[in-house]
Amino acid sequence: MLSAVDLAAIWLTLKLATVTTAILLIVGTPIAWWLAGTRSRFKVLIGALVALPLVLPPSVIGFYLLITLGPHGPVGQLTQWLGWGILPFTFAGLVVASALYSLPFVVQPLQQAFEAIGPRPLEVAATLRASPWDSFFTVVVPLAKPGFITAAILGFAHTVGEFGVVLMIGGNIPEKTRVVSVQIYDHVEALEYAEAHTLAGGMLLFSFLVLLALYSRKGRNAWT
Repeated sequence: MLSAVDLAAIWLTLKLATVTTAILLIVGTPIAWWLAGTRSRFKVLIGALVALPLVLPPSVIGFYLLITLGPHGPVGQLTQWLGWGILPFTFAGLVVASALYSLPFVVQPLQQAFEAIGPRPLEVAATLRASPWDSFFTVVVPLAKPGFITAAILGFAHTVGEFGVVLMIGGNIPEKTRVVSVQIYDHVEALEYAEAHTLAGGMLLFSFLVLLALYSRKGRNAWT
């Protein structure tokens, strides 16, 4: 049976994942588009920076974010000067940390989708006098729709499953920064294994359904 605290953690997790995914699609799309089409010598560098969260321990990312966003960090000083306060241990801080940590899970599927389209559709659109914006939204976006769906699913699911980063940057504040993964950790620490099983089982089922949806979609695309 889920308690009010568990439900609050679930709601906060879903809210965080939704906001983070929306931001990542907005920010990640131009990054992926640039990576897919550029011949700049900085492509490898930017690609490596985007993929860095895939190999860095979450605690390392969380630690440096805590320093950067804290009262003495450059971003923290800027947010204080703007009158926004500091971001660590707030929902906004969780969003920033989650967006950075889940960035490659959105950018890479989009980049692959854009690269698969190739230059030919855009060349045809240019001959019809379509502007770059028109070409992107009327040609690229529809063709890259599977990539957008995959990116959104992976970004959302990865954010739901975060632990180290959100614990470092958000702490463990009920109804403010305590997400499901942290709530499971609290239950285990308190030897409340039945409650931990309920939440962990839900996370397991959610993760399986996400993977099932992705593999089913790839299977359908392979047959079409």
